[in-house]
Amino acid sequence: MALTGRAALLAALGALPVGLLEPSLAGLLAVNGPLAAACALDYALAAPVRSLVLSRSGDTVVRLGEQAEVHLSITNPGTRRLRARIRDAWPPSSWLPGTEQAASRHTLTVPPGERRRVTTRLRPTRRGDRQADRVTVRSSGPLGLVSRQGTHHVPWTVRVLPPFTSRRHLPSRLSRLRELDGRTSALTRGEGTEFDSLRDYVPGDDTRSIDWRATARRDGVAVRTWRPERDRHILVCLDTGRTSAGRVGDAPRLDASMDAALLLAALAARAGDRVDLLAYDRRVRAQVQGRSAGDVLPAFVDAMAPLEPELVETDARSLVSTILRTAPRSSLVVLLTGLDAAAVEEGLLPLLPRLTRRHTVLLASVSDPEVAAMAGARGTLDAVYEAAAAAQTQDQRRRTADQLSRHGVHVVDAAPDALAPALADAYLALKSAGRL
Repeated sequence: MALTGRAALLAALGALPVGLLEPSLAGLLAVNGPLAAACALDYALAAPVRSLVLSRSGDTVVRLGEQAEVHLSITNPGTRRLRARIRDAWPPSSWLPGTEQAASRHTLTVPPGERRRVTTRLRPTRRGDRQADRVTVRSSGPLGLVSRQGTHHVPWTVRVLPPFTSRRHLPSRLSRLRELDGRTSALTRGEGTEFDSLRDYVPGDDTRSIDWRATARRDGVAVRTWRPERDRHILVCLDTGRTSAGRVGDAPRLDASMDAALLLAALAARAGDRVDLLAYDRRVRAQVQGRSAGDVLPAFVDAMAPLEPELVETDARSLVSTILRTAPRSSLVVLLTGLDAAAVEEGLLPLLPRLTRRHTVLLASVSDPEVAAMAGARGTLDAVYEAAAAAQTQDQRRRTADQLSRHGVHVVDAAPDALAPALADAYLALKSAGRL
């Protein structure tokens, strides 16, 4: 049986009353002189813990759901061999459930004057910054009877970024964007489009795009192509108030809104538009402004990583004022918020004329697929009542969306998995119609 720490040495040397030890071990030491001497020798030969030098290296960022590796280097400056068991402690959300013990504990041997490295593999389950806690080192003697134990604080931070699962929709939307740019087919002219070039007529082209003057100077029929205006300003506004904390499936609504914002930012940056971010409830929680096309997406991801829903009611009046200050000229304002009737009718709806007078407004909201499933349920009395409640909820959301539409707001209401592509499609539709 092993005894940990200074108690074993003191007991072996007779400086600690045997009665203060565990009865079984106290009895062994009291009657077994050689065992006591062995414990004392083992303790004396164990490498000291306090003099160890620890440092970290490795990953500082990781996407949610992926694995990060953080390396811990242990240098033994003493004259005794270090035989150690190490616990590298991190917050519980740094691991998948049930894997912490295996991932955070290491065993290693470090000869005198040398250095060894162990790797802690993290798989975080939440966004935000994960900061390393203390490192506990238990140094054993060569006999393994007793050990010294101590802790070191070795700071390290791993930022867990949003997963951007909607990235898979980007290629198809970029293909549609190229079509809008006239790279693969002709466009009809819209209010917000610019003349691009002339090309030969092909069957299926809109006859209204024929340039008769150019045709008169050529051997064949020429048609005009148009492309959407570039360098438009888009302000993506994330509502981080209490409605964003509501969970849909396994994640809060805010996470689905973030994913949709990332896809829109990536698409708009490729389209040559300027994209800014504002996260707001009662104050600014995050902001990205004036980034180049190549820096927009990394800046968005980094700004969103530490965001968490705040359990407060969003101040709609202050939000609108902040939007107008942030986007003084005509812009596309994308509001990622809830469609709760009370919050919209009492907060946002009276203020919309201030926004729509200057900007094009697009509101995107996360709907709960469970409500749709409940609406179609039948068979039992409880299911019928649930279906009635779900139908009432859906009808309320439709009425709220209709009210917003009458004020000139474009509304996208979709389930978490469908919100990002639906928002991207709405953006492309506005581009195609020349509304930007």
